[in-house]
Amino acid sequence: MYCFINIIHKLRMNNYKPHLIFDKTSNAKKIKNMILKKIGKFSISRPNLVIVIGGDGFMLQTLKKNKYSDKSFYGINSGNYGFLMNKFTNKFFIKKINDSKMISISPLEMTVLSKKKSRKIIAINEVSILRQSRQAANLSIKSNKIFIIKKLVSDGVLVSTPAGSTAYNLSVHGPILNLNSKKISIAPISAFRPRRWNGKIVSDKSKITIKNLNPSKRPISAVADNIEIRNANKIIIKTENKIKFKLLYDKSKSLHKKIKLEQLKKEVF
Repeated sequence: MYCFINIIHKLRMNNYKPHLIFDKTSNAKKIKNMILKKIGKFSISRPNLVIVIGGDGFMLQTLKKNKYSDKSFYGINSGNYGFLMNKFTNKFFIKKINDSKMISISPLEMTVLSKKKSRKIIAINEVSILRQSRQAANLSIKSNKIFIIKKLVSDGVLVSTPAGSTAYNLSVHGPILNLNSKKISIAPISAFRPRRWNGKIVSDKSKITIKNLNPSKRPISAVADNIEIRNANKIIIKTENKIKFKLLYDKSKSLHKKIKLEQLKKEVF
């Protein structure tokens, strides 16, 4: 659940006409109220900036609902980790938006072919191919028409964008990709055969085809970020360059810097 409020700052905000979207958590509402006290509440037409208050999941949901929009998106974290979001500072809120830097990212397009139908969905972070039963999945993976691996026995495989390479991909020991790398990561999940296959990095111009080699006994599901399609027979994945999301990040903590920090981070257990 989320709510919409049109807002415009009493002062000039770098020609931005903002539109506020917030999750219905208590923390999101608290931040929303602080913002409205600072900038006022007005009805405006044709907003060109969407301020999104929530967590990463809420931001992904909002972007997908606005996939053909030309608006810019500034995220404010009210959730847990908030990798795609900015930290809220009440005192410098307007200045941070005015000084923010824009990056443009394109999602993956996942086409799932099953026995009865096909379906297309976009993924901003990753496409996850997951075993659907107690038995490991048997998969073949091609980049364009060339086999990357003819038979992978595993719990599944991840295909990640640079923006998503620090999410689920990193948890399965996939590589962290620079935002400007023009690459896609393919990483196995608990590979059984070949046990030491660590995946592959391919060009973002590649068309990746993943086929279930035994759909009747070893069914798989295909998940685009958080949208799941079960009983997939074949999955085709490519970069959707017709969609470009414009994301704004604080000057001091851009998405580029966040990705670099993830590479250097040492976790304490």
